Amino acid sequence: MTFTEQIITIAIVVLGTMATRFLPFIIFNSKMKTPAYVQYLGKVLPSATMSFLVVFSLRHVDVSGVYHGMPDMIAVAVTVLLHLWKRNMFLSIGGGTILYMVLVQQVFI
Repeated sequence: MTFTEQIITIAIVVLGTMATRFLPFIIFNSKMKTPAYVQYLGKVLPSATMSFLVVFSLRHVDVSGVYHGMPDMIAVAVTVLLHLWKRNMFLSIGGGTILYMVLVQQVFI
């Protein structure tokens, strides 16, 4: 790409990002009530997104293999337990990820 094309590409990406960030505040300003459907989506989408991510990350687990998916299941269980214990998303996801990497690279070789 030429320098001009790079600048245009960056400008388009910046405008697209700003639009997705600011548009909800423009559409649903403080003067009007947020529609019930949008409030409903705000309640169910976080759980749906996390469920989708769990299914997506476990889709290739080989339960018929040598370790029967044990590192994956142990890491998921620890992630859930950490979250139930501390209610800290960063700690639970980080702890589960670190444990999974240790299990895969050091224990289940």
